[in-house]
Amino acid sequence: MAASMASQAAARGLRTATSKRFLLDKRKGTCSTPRRWLNLQEYQSKKLMQESGVAVQRFYVADTASEALEAAKRLNAKEIVLKAQILAGGRGKGVFDSGLKGGVHLTKDPAVVGELANKMLGFNLTTKQTPKDGVKVKTVMVAEALDISRETYFAILMDRACNGPVMVGSPQGGVDIEEVAASSPELIFKEVIDILDGVQDEQALRMAANLGFKGPLQRQAADQIKRLYDLFLKVDATQVEVNPLGETPEGQVVCFDAKINFDDNAEFRQKAVFAMDDMTESDPTETEAAKWDLKYIGLDGNIACFVNGAGLAMATCDIIDLHGGKPANFLDLGGGVKERQVYEAFKLLTADPKVEAILVNIFGGIVNCAIIANGITKACRELELKVPLVVRLEAVTPGGAGGQLVVSLIVKIPW
Repeated sequence: MAASMASQAAARGLRTATSKRFLLDKRKGTCSTPRRWLNLQEYQSKKLMQESGVAVQRFYVADTASEALEAAKRLNAKEIVLKAQILAGGRGKGVFDSGLKGGVHLTKDPAVVGELANKMLGFNLTTKQTPKDGVKVKTVMVAEALDISRETYFAILMDRACNGPVMVGSPQGGVDIEEVAASSPELIFKEVIDILDGVQDEQALRMAANLGFKGPLQRQAADQIKRLYDLFLKVDATQVEVNPLGETPEGQVVCFDAKINFDDNAEFRQKAVFAMDDMTESDPTETEAAKWDLKYIGLDGNIACFVNGAGLAMATCDIIDLHGGKPANFLDLGGGVKERQVYEAFKLLTADPKVEAILVNIFGGIVNCAIIANGITKACRELELKVPLVVRLEAVTPGGAGGQLVVSLIVKIPW
């Protein structure tokens, strides 16, 4: 399930503030890996849902083939689904370097689960969303496979236009919701939620009816919708997306898959949730940058960018592109930067073998340029900088016409 489904549907009338993507066209450079904030594995999201009373399939998690076999036996289900756990979509059509095709398999024989897990665990799975060498699978989820008689789409997301959360749903689920929004926009329904009052019974029932649930299933679906909203609030989510929210032949409403996005500013009160973050799939440079509160994205160019403020960082990438260059990274220092952060940023930039020059572009309106200058000189001395360095520091000081004087300093090293 694509993580962007709800935001793509929003293009038909919603505006979500949850997307934190850095977009560059092919001329400017492409991200070597996608920038990831908190991103949970499927089983972790389902665990959170279980804790909030949301109906999901019975499942176990295994790290070895023998554990997977034992889990399949304990489920005692008519049919079992085995899913490789990686932070990428398209698992079902992926390929392992063990030769196994598909990261999702169905079987009625528990013994087969052990055999399949043996070809998944410890091997790289390559999908359309992974790097070309794939991602090593360290965990598999063994779950009860349920028949689905009907699939719907449901999401709760923050909508800037409505100044709060909005429910988005469609009776056509199990497919890319952006395709539904493009071909049948009349099948996209939304309900604005009052952040103070929460989801009202009539809203939940109306959304359940719009999703096509009838009779007792309508009330059951409405209950699941309200529980999903409780989860949305409890974990400080910016989006909870369920595709499909399905109906079984036995008359159950079940969340068969889920994608939860979190507000990274709420980490201080969601420590248990953020502790589940699997950093093993993150780019090592991005992980190291995050330790120093630096916003870093690796790109495929050769000119490193060292900038404060996301807007200025993107403008700097544009300037490099305008003059025929290609940025090697997006690095935003932000405000309130310390000298040690400047030094650590230079360590990250100089460790990239693609970097042939470094461009520093700092606006002193939100940071003290003296701190930047001290950090740069320390880095140049201790790291024995070998590549050309261009530094632009611009500060606003008292005095001059109108009470302010703009001071610019441009230094080229070596000069």
